[in-house]
Amino acid sequence: MPNTTVEKAKNAITMLKDDHEKVKGLFDQFEKSKDHSQKMKIAAEAINELKIHATIEEELFYPAVREEMEDPEGIMDEADEEHHVAKVLIAELDKMTGKEEHWEAKFTVLSENIRHHIKEEESDMLPEAKKTDIDFDVLGQEMWDLKQSLKKTGVPPDAEATMVGQSGLRGDSPAKHAQKKIHVPLKEKSAR
Repeated sequence: MPNTTVEKAKNAITMLKDDHEKVKGLFDQFEKSKDHSQKMKIAAEAINELKIHATIEEELFYPAVREEMEDPEGIMDEADEEHHVAKVLIAELDKMTGKEEHWEAKFTVLSENIRHHIKEEESDMLPEAKKTDIDFDVLGQEMWDLKQSLKKTGVPPDAEATMVGQSGLRGDSPAKHAQKKIHVPLKEKSAR
């Protein structure tokens, strides 16, 4: 008998936490894999999941929470900045073929940034958001609807993708590039 399980809307916070677990699992798979082509597939899936997740948060969840939650510590501002950094890395990875020397390092930095973001979101933001009067079931339905739409149509380019597209991609490490130009002074070896 075919599987007829249909994904349905969840509470907004549950949906976000489920997304977090999915991308952390993909990061773990990436780290364990020794096969470059497999790493590229895992990275592509993780990047797509992150684009959808960030769009849902930025268009629906964050505005709702910002409207209702007192935030003297600036939790929401920090989350916005973390999203910006992640989206720049994603935009750069989207421009790469996977053959670049720094591709794997760039994806690893993305995963480290996202793990940090998830930790703060789940330990700081979500507990505070739960204290508000937001109906997370209704918000969850709106988020689920947007998620399904994004899965069908794709995520439109964001400001970071446009910025990276206009400025171009650095294919090498600035430090490594400088290393080619520098003469490293070495200590004189004393005669023994």
